[in-house]
Amino acid sequence: MNRIFTFALIFILAGCGVETAGTAATVATLKAEEARQGQANKEKIVNQIDALNNQAEQRLKDADSKPAGY
Repeated sequence: MNRIFTFALIFILAGCGVETAGTAATVATLKAEEARQGQANKEKIVNQIDALNNQAEQRLKDADSKPAGY
């Protein structure tokens, strides 16, 4: 009887360990995806800022090239 109880206890504890490892792997995968999305958002925002800066520079050049009083 002790032997059956011991095996049952081992299987129960092993099952808990597998679930914990699976949960940790899932969380790690989600965090990695979150990091990739954050990097993509950062690059998108940097590109938008660069485009706005280029537009501002072009408008400034256009304004400087127009004659005074226009």
